[in-house]
Amino acid sequence: MNSRLGILFGGLTAGVMDITAAILTWKIKASVPPIRVLQSVASGWMGKDAFAGGTKTAVLGLGFHFLIAFTGATIFYLASRKIGFLLGSAWAAGVLYGVLVYGFMYWVVMPLSNVKRGAFSWEVEITAVITHIVCVGLPIALWVKKFSR
Repeated sequence: MNSRLGILFGGLTAGVMDITAAILTWKIKASVPPIRVLQSVASGWMGKDAFAGGTKTAVLGLGFHFLIAFTGATIFYLASRKIGFLLGSAWAAGVLYGVLVYGFMYWVVMPLSNVKRGAFSWEVEITAVITHIVCVGLPIALWVKKFSR
C-alpha cells in the first residue's frame, strides 16, 4: 500500500507542478493561454488538429500529461527496488531523474510524436531541464522515498 501512495503522490505532485510551470513559462514568455499549452500536449498524438479541438483536446492533453507523470513515478519506484542509490540519496537521485526524464521526453518521445520542435535555444533547454529537476524528478524521488520501506 505504501508504494502505491509514493507513486500516487509522486505522479500527482509532478503532474501538477510540471503543467503549472509550463503554463506559467509560456504565459510569461509568449502570452500563450493555458488551453494552448494543454492542446500542445495533445498535439503529440493528434498533430495540428489538437489546436482546433477546443476544451476537448485540452482535457485530452491534460490526461496525457498525467499519464506521463504517473508513468514516470512508477518507473522511478520500480527502479528504486533494484537501485539502492535512488532511495538512499533521494535528493541527488531526484536531480538525476529530472535530467533523465527531460532527455527521454525531449530527445526520444518528442521526435517520435507529431510535435514539431522549434529551433534550438539554450534558454528553452536550460529552463526545461531545471523545470524537470524541480517539478518532476525531485517530487517523484522524495514521495517514493517517503512511502518506501
